[in-house]
Amino acid sequence: MRTSNYRKKLHIDKKVWRIAGAGLAALLLAGVIFFFTYYRVENVEVMGSSHYTEEEVREMILRGPLASNSILAPILYSRDDVGDIPFVEGFRVRRSNRNTIVITVREKQPVGCIPYLDSYIYFDRNGIFIESSLERDESVPYFDGIEVDHVIKDEKLPIKGNTVLNTAVALATIFQKNEMIPDHIQFDSSYHISLVYGDITVQLGKDEYLEDKMARVIAILPKLSGQKGILHLETVTDTVKTITFEKEEVEYTSENWPGGYDENGDYTGYDEYDAEGNYVGPKPMSELDYALENWVGGYDEELDYTGNGEYDQYGNYVGPAPTQESIDAKGDWTGGYNEEGGYDGVSEYDREGNYVGPNPNAEDTQTTDGNTSDEGYEDGEYEEDYEDTGDYGDGYSEEDTYYGESYTDDSSYDEGYYEDGYTDDSSYGDGYYEDSYETY
Repeated sequence: MRTSNYRKKLHIDKKVWRIAGAGLAALLLAGVIFFFTYYRVENVEVMGSSHYTEEEVREMILRGPLASNSILAPILYSRDDVGDIPFVEGFRVRRSNRNTIVITVREKQPVGCIPYLDSYIYFDRNGIFIESSLERDESVPYFDGIEVDHVIKDEKLPIKGNTVLNTAVALATIFQKNEMIPDHIQFDSSYHISLVYGDITVQLGKDEYLEDKMARVIAILPKLSGQKGILHLETVTDTVKTITFEKEEVEYTSENWPGGYDENGDYTGYDEYDAEGNYVGPKPMSELDYALENWVGGYDEELDYTGNGEYDQYGNYVGPAPTQESIDAKGDWTGGYNEEGGYDGVSEYDREGNYVGPNPNAEDTQTTDGNTSDEGYEDGEYEEDYEDTGDYGDGYSEEDTYYGESYTDDSSYDEGYYEDGYTDDSSYGDGYYEDSYETY
């Protein structure tokens, strides 16, 4: 009986322990569920990040299932030293409330960058190489003209002398204070400084009186909006305050013409002022408009003007009127005009009368009678009254090539010109600098 009672009691004790264990496990599971549910991260705030968005910071830092708990995340994910995230020195994660954590990013502070191989090298105010990137950060001053033959991360850039580096740091500090960061900063071989702001180049000269010079640049630049030229401050000192602006004449085309406004600033599409009220002249003709206005064709075979005939007034075949497609097919070739300025699409002069040679984009050389230099004709048919005499009735012979309607034995030519004609005209149609200066 005693043995039976002992076994029965032992069996009851095991059952109690199983129940107690199951209850404890259930309690622990409930506690874990409560812990991760009650302290579940629902909001993440990011502070101190200028290089990355909040979403990018969350994805880079909060990795893994434990990042969703506001108690564990600050313990597991705060880091003082970061080597795998560009421009980030470290970050701290803290709990704001049971469902919110705050990530404070501690960024490296580059003051400038220089080109190196295929990337950009960023340095701090001590000249230490702190980061490299294939993409340029537009918020960091970019210096062109500072060359290094090698770089080592976390070490000082091997720039000869400290003058250039000190100048770069001083300029970067001024730019960041005033939010007037130029597109890039240039150093020439003598380390004279030029700043590029869009179409305005600011020449500061030597590293002297930079604070005074930049104070004037900041005040003047807004007044030069929409203009193009060079702002000279090389001679500015503590006693000399003269600043000159060398304005560049802008050559407008139909594509970049800023006009179309009247004197009151209302847009009409044809008036000769820009949005700021500056007179910019009439809208220039497009290449197609100019070609159509000077097209030599428009006549039919009977020399009657129809406007769309494919012959000129002398009966020479010049093809159909120019179209945008035919203009685009010329590519960069500016020819198509004859010596008199008429447009036929094949002559070897540009609209200013400069000889530019034959069209390199043309597959066949077209003559004025409509035939091409290959073995067939454009319409696939040969002229029926062809005589094998070596002479051609429309002004062409095997011995000498001339363009024109008629050819006579006394060497006179009717409105023709040599295929090898060339004029030594050295005029150019590019823009030029205006010979006037504005003094500030």
